[in-house]
Amino acid sequence: MKRFSKILTAAAVALLALQPALRAETHYKPHISIGGRAGMTMSKMSFSPSVKQNWQSGTAGAVSLRYAEEKIFGLIAEIGWSQRGWSENFEESPCEYTRTLTYLQLPVLTHIYFGSPRFKCFVNLGPEFAYMIGDNISANFDYRNPYSVEGFPTGARMTEQMSMEIENKFDYGITAGLGIEFYLTPRNSITLEGRFYYGLGNIYPAAKADTFSASRNTCLEVTLGYNFRLR
Repeated sequence: MKRFSKILTAAAVALLALQPALRAETHYKPHISIGGRAGMTMSKMSFSPSVKQNWQSGTAGAVSLRYAEEKIFGLIAEIGWSQRGWSENFEESPCEYTRTLTYLQLPVLTHIYFGSPRFKCFVNLGPEFAYMIGDNISANFDYRNPYSVEGFPTGARMTEQMSMEIENKFDYGITAGLGIEFYLTPRNSITLEGRFYYGLGNIYPAAKADTFSASRNTCLEVTLGYNFRLR
């Protein structure tokens, strides 16, 4: 029994001595980074009834705070802007109409990453909240009275959306992104990311008696970014 007690005591002492080393190998120090990104957007509106559209181009950018707690998992919070909207498709007609909606956006994203210390791939996914701070219409005809315009395409076509006032400036939806990150130094990195935003809110009223039952933002973003690790 004495020998057994001595063995247990020795084993306990050995485990206590090894604990700091084991902790050093398994524990991952949290990383906190700040950064920014900027690039271009391509957007359309999801209208019901449908509206003939082309992709509308714009700009986007944000400043970000990233917190990585585990080896492959982190969180990102951003504040930035995104230009969305739509461009009407008049087919062979010379008419042109674009509507640019500028949003102040706040995404909160789960950040999943993998790769080597110098090069990583990542996936971002989470909710986004936005508030419209700008509404700009560009047209080469009287869009408030389109059928009085010579050359305007006739036939079954929705036109109310061109002159309607935006009622709901607050927007929310889901954002998903894929990207790569290259580390110039252990604290400095650059990123290239593509994101897709699907809006869940309607910009126009959507009751039964209203013109549209759906008028939601959809947007693609491609941005180049820079991150600096604070710790």
